[in-house]
Amino acid sequence: MSSSLHFKPITDKDMQLILPFLALEKGRSCDFSYGGLLMWVDYFDYQYCIDDDTLFIKGMAPSGNGETAFAMPLGYRNLESAFEMLRDYCIANDMKLEFSAIPEEDKEKLMRFNPKEVISINRWNDYIYDAESLATLKGKKMSKKRNHVNQFTTSYPDWRYERLRPEHIPQIESYTSKAIAAEAQQTEEAIFERKLAAKYLREVSGGNPNIIGGVLSVGDKIIAYTIGDVKGDTLFVHIEKGERSYSGCFETINKCFAQDIVNSYPEVKYINREDDADDPGLRLAKQSYHPVEILKKYNIKF
Repeated sequence: MSSSLHFKPITDKDMQLILPFLALEKGRSCDFSYGGLLMWVDYFDYQYCIDDDTLFIKGMAPSGNGETAFAMPLGYRNLESAFEMLRDYCIANDMKLEFSAIPEEDKEKLMRFNPKEVISINRWNDYIYDAESLATLKGKKMSKKRNHVNQFTTSYPDWRYERLRPEHIPQIESYTSKAIAAEAQQTEEAIFERKLAAKYLREVSGGNPNIIGGVLSVGDKIIAYTIGDVKGDTLFVHIEKGERSYSGCFETINKCFAQDIVNSYPEVKYINREDDADDPGLRLAKQSYHPVEILKKYNIKF
């Protein structure tokens, strides 16, 4: 059996073709944001195919055993037809059909095809927050966060926040990132995450208009930065780095970036700060901002 689907690697140029399809997906999963796809394109060896105004993406399955997994098809072809195309592709290439990181609402759509196995992947669940809450830190439950911000602004009266611009990148690459790395954990995962951050910085340096960020400075020294993108009513925060020796810098850049985006993009009502990677410390940090939703994801095998 042959297949009409022909996949090819995703390049920077291809991202412009893919972007309109991502906009069709109305959920808030970071996997369907511009930056979320860009961040992991190399790690998971993402490839794509556009057929009949529908986007298909495949990559390495998260199990790491060399198998292939697919994202939810996006576009104008009905799901039954898209599913059959993927099943034919898998038969033609002697592989099992598996979908990865499927959010709850899409999981229900795929259940009609009688999957063999549905696996919850909690380490990839996204933390979704009320944008106004993170931008203002109002209310009793945010009092500790407000205190951290107030302590930072009092301790460093010459602080300032700015939108991240290409001219900031040389200082971040030559000094800030090195200072952050010196303080950070040296685990394999932490090192890889810093490589991903460097990739985003290159995108900003190259003037990529789809990437938005902010920098926090004390005097002329950048001590923290954050990077994300906006889709629909959601800001997706992909990177947040800071020098821990500046107590309160994380809370401050978090608040300033949220405030900046809410003011600039009035349609933004939610902020997706992505997963906790199954790290207990990161989980506590994300829970401390009181998410309005934890967006569950699943691997689905047929």
